[in-house]
Amino acid sequence: MKSLERLPDSLTQLEIRLAMLEKSQASILQALSNELSTLRGESSSQAQYSREEMAKNLNYFQDSLLARMSEIAGFQKNQLDIFSVQLSRLTVSNEQKLDRMRQTIEEKIKLLQDDNNQKLEQMRLTVDEKLHATLENRLGESFKLVSERLELVHKGIGEMQTLASGVGDLKRVLTNVKTRGIWGEIQLGNILEQVLSPEQYSLNVVTRQGSNERVEFAVKLPGLNQGYGEVWLPIDAKFPQEDYLRLIEASENGLADQVEEAGRQLEKRIKLEAHHIRDKYLEPPHTTDFGIMFLPTESLYAEVVRRPGLMSSLQNDCRVIVTGPNTMMALLNSLAVGFRTLVIEKRSSEVWELLGVVKTEFGKFGDVLEKTKKKLDEASSTIDTASRRSRSIERRLRDVQELPVGEEAE
Repeated sequence: MKSLERLPDSLTQLEIRLAMLEKSQASILQALSNELSTLRGESSSQAQYSREEMAKNLNYFQDSLLARMSEIAGFQKNQLDIFSVQLSRLTVSNEQKLDRMRQTIEEKIKLLQDDNNQKLEQMRLTVDEKLHATLENRLGESFKLVSERLELVHKGIGEMQTLASGVGDLKRVLTNVKTRGIWGEIQLGNILEQVLSPEQYSLNVVTRQGSNERVEFAVKLPGLNQGYGEVWLPIDAKFPQEDYLRLIEASENGLADQVEEAGRQLEKRIKLEAHHIRDKYLEPPHTTDFGIMFLPTESLYAEVVRRPGLMSSLQNDCRVIVTGPNTMMALLNSLAVGFRTLVIEKRSSEVWELLGVVKTEFGKFGDVLEKTKKKLDEASSTIDTASRRSRSIERRLRDVQELPVGEEAE
């Protein structure tokens, strides 16, 4: 019972305690709320202070960094300026050295060229002098001989004109065949004696082996083939006076039929004599493959030449060349000049030996020039390479010098 009686009091106390707990909880909550507000305010202030402090530190760090970067950029610019000055001095020094080297090379090349030109000029003068002296002597002798022979030709022409003035007397003398033959041989012998030396021709020569036929005259020619010391050029004098006189008389009388008949007889006689020369005197290689028929008067020779196709027929069919006094003189003069030319050719070996020596020296000189050219090309290539490098460095330095200050600070 007592317990039941005390129960309300306990409940009351519990209610009182519960109320006190609620008040205490409310005060605690209020205190906590106030504390949280205070902490929130302090945190906000502290955060703002931290932000302000951090901003100040960042600004200070940025200013320090910019100042340091400006200092580094200035230092680098000073170093680059110093390097640029040194490089400019080095470039100028290299250019001066290259100029001196180029000048030295040019002087040496010029000296080498002058020396080579002097040697070439000396060689040319020596060769020209020897060639000029040799050729002048040989040609002088040849021209002198030709001039002498031409004078003899003119003299012979004058003599022939003198002989032509006495045709009437000569006609009476030549009525005998034997006399005509001897006169033709004498005239041919005189021409040979005037133009050629005695050792260059012979009289009454047997030109065919095993034959007894003798040609009146034969010119000695140098053999072209081995085994034959000399080759004979047969020359035979012919004077068919009767046929020619019949032709002249028919022409003077104006008898066309007789002129034609006499002309045919003259052609027949000339061809017959040409066949005799071919068959009796020609035997290559002991002789030339042609012979010469000498007609002692220019008028007879002119008539033979005038006949259509006669000369070509004699040359092609009989291998015989017909000549008159003047033609024979010119032919023998040509042979004489040919003999002189052979002598000059035999003695020209000295000139060829000299030219061979000159050719060898020119070959050696060409090798020296080739080596010099290679050295000059190497020097030129080295100079060009150095020049290109110098220009490349200058371009790089020019780009550095033109860099703006603002870009350096960044």
